[in-house]
Amino acid sequence: MEVLHTIIYIVELILFIYLGFAALYVFVFALASIFPHKQKVPTNTTKRKFAVLIPGYKEDAVIVHVAKDALLQDYPNDAYDVVVIADSFQANTLMALRELPITLVEVSFDISTKSKALNKAMQSIGSQYDVALVLDADNLMAADFITKVNQAFDNGFNVVQGHRTAKNLNTSFAILDAISEEVNNNIFRKGHRVLGFSSALIGSGMAFDYAFFKNTMSKVNAIGGFDKELELKLLKNRKKIEYLNDAIVLDEKVQKSEVFAKQRKRWLSAQFVYFARYFFPGLYHLFFKGNIDFFDKVYQMISPPRILLLGLTSIITAVYAALWLYSGVTPFSFTFMHWLPIFLFVVFAFLFSIPFKFYNKNTLVAIVTLPRAFFLMFASLFKLKGANKKFIHTEHGVNN
Repeated sequence: MEVLHTIIYIVELILFIYLGFAALYVFVFALASIFPHKQKVPTNTTKRKFAVLIPGYKEDAVIVHVAKDALLQDYPNDAYDVVVIADSFQANTLMALRELPITLVEVSFDISTKSKALNKAMQSIGSQYDVALVLDADNLMAADFITKVNQAFDNGFNVVQGHRTAKNLNTSFAILDAISEEVNNNIFRKGHRVLGFSSALIGSGMAFDYAFFKNTMSKVNAIGGFDKELELKLLKNRKKIEYLNDAIVLDEKVQKSEVFAKQRKRWLSAQFVYFARYFFPGLYHLFFKGNIDFFDKVYQMISPPRILLLGLTSIITAVYAALWLYSGVTPFSFTFMHWLPIFLFVVFAFLFSIPFKFYNKNTLVAIVTLPRAFFLMFASLFKLKGANKKFIHTEHGVNN
């Protein structure tokens, strides 16, 4: 019995420390996100030459619309080129793209990846650009997006992440995905910048010094989560990543549970792979080089996703509350009063991070699907083997 009690205590302690630190972490950065992060507006701006890189794999449903939209920036037309990287597109899609004033780069790989497509495109278009701006094949930029990114480069930044937000809210899962994106925007991007840390990258709506990006990407060969590998390399080399909360790019949110599960499986797998790869370098850079930004990113690779964090803390707190209310005898060393603050940290982190526009009846309806989203993500934890070794494609189809 004593051995069993010791085992239970150790499991409790590990969960308490792991979830407790994660809860405090998201709470601190969510609270910081309430405060403004102001970018100074430069008095003299340099008109940099942008390459807008749009890699797509079988994205026939959206790519023509996205390419046309990308041509509508308020930035000078001769100062940016739209480059569509077409992998496995249909013949009629390619024909429609060739009629547009864009650069079309056709690629084909045995195993398709975003990093391969980007590297191939930059080999093809040369080095005459100042900035590489990466979009997903479903992204729509606000008309002033490039202008605002250019201003951030005037302020001395070489890596900039824009504010990616939902294009569609047409299903309950799309609403949950949109809320999740905004929570992450506030915690890992705006909140981090307010406190002086680097913003997290998100895979699209991001811009880099072109020569630097081309050189760095040539060493990136990730199948899944290329932005995580890129981000870790940047922070290891002390490259500060800026976040522009007012530079908007629309992104299609997943609409079905099976797509949600597939996408999260890919993300979780990438996180575990990069945590294992960078944990010890992260410790070394923290203690011997004082690189807090780099170690902070390494920690994010092992921190629980927000839906899992909310679900686990809710379940555990409810169990301990039930034992506290209905039973005088418990095998546990921790109590409801230990877990309640952790649960509240998570709840308030969400309240601080969710934009006011989502406080409506549609969100209330979407919350009904939250337990399903939690269990899909939890189940994904047991299906990660090999997920980062194959390309998992998310189909898109929303143009408006």
